[in-house]
Amino acid sequence: MQAPDLPPDEALRLATLRSLNILDTPTEERFDRLTRLAKRLFGVPIVLISLVDAHRQWFKSCVGVNATETPREVSFCGHAILADEIFLIPDATQDPRFADNPLVTGEPHIRFYAGCPLSVGVGGRLGTLCLIDTEPRQMSADDLALLRDLARMAEQELAAVQMATLDELTGLSNRRGFMALAQHALQWCERHRQPATLLYMDLDEFKPINDRFGHAEGDLALRAFAQCLGEAFRGSDVIARQGGDEFLVLLTESSPEQASAALERLRSLLQAYKLSSARGYALDFSVGAVPYDRERHATLEAWLAAADQAMYEAKRARKLAGPR
Repeated sequence: MQAPDLPPDEALRLATLRSLNILDTPTEERFDRLTRLAKRLFGVPIVLISLVDAHRQWFKSCVGVNATETPREVSFCGHAILADEIFLIPDATQDPRFADNPLVTGEPHIRFYAGCPLSVGVGGRLGTLCLIDTEPRQMSADDLALLRDLARMAEQELAAVQMATLDELTGLSNRRGFMALAQHALQWCERHRQPATLLYMDLDEFKPINDRFGHAEGDLALRAFAQCLGEAFRGSDVIARQGGDEFLVLLTESSPEQASAALERLRSLLQAYKLSSARGYALDFSVGAVPYDRERHATLEAWLAAADQAMYEAKRARKLAGPR
């Protein structure tokens, strides 16, 4: 048996998947409708919408099997997400990669497999819409086109899920998306005993921008700040718009000194934006920076509350210090 390789974008792929907050959620009619339709159109006994997690494939929808997940190392879908085209196995018993796979030699006795990868945005291939039969079979060009059409419908539903975790204005994660991503990142840091720092930011003097220049300019300012955040911090850091003019950044594997260096990069980028854009105002912020402490922060919410309090103390101190 050949276990599937990891995609080159595995870290981004998993981050995108987990930000959807869809794993281990109850069945939903919008997904079940697609698997039932595929079963009827193709006449196969098993259809799955499978999402490939780090060590398992989990079924958001399935017909024809009672299991809700299987190990990734024995999954066909783990192979299917390695490329964009449909992954087709006419007879698994004749394919050396799968002939002795336990899903072939035992239940559900897979012979035929066709999996169309499912992607959302630039987050990589998250899983598949797949057809499974206990008898060998072939697919015509029309069959392949139909499977792709159904897979696009499944992607549209996943995109709808993703929209619930993204801030429409800035394209950053919203609070819901942040909580899902941050929880996984924090668990990783705890497991590997790595430091983490949470930054809670609030734009200074943002209301006057809206009052003087209008809300369209305020929206532009928020998008500019979000872009500078993306440039100042690493791709592995979790960045989100908390709401209004408040933003969050979770830095993993990062000391307070490294967090301070990133904040200096952010201030430099904001200064460069002020000089190049000539919008008539400056973007500045107050920030609460709180290193993770297991004893003090029993939950992610407690950590957020501590960072929020630190931010307000920093903002109060900046106001007392007067104009800069």
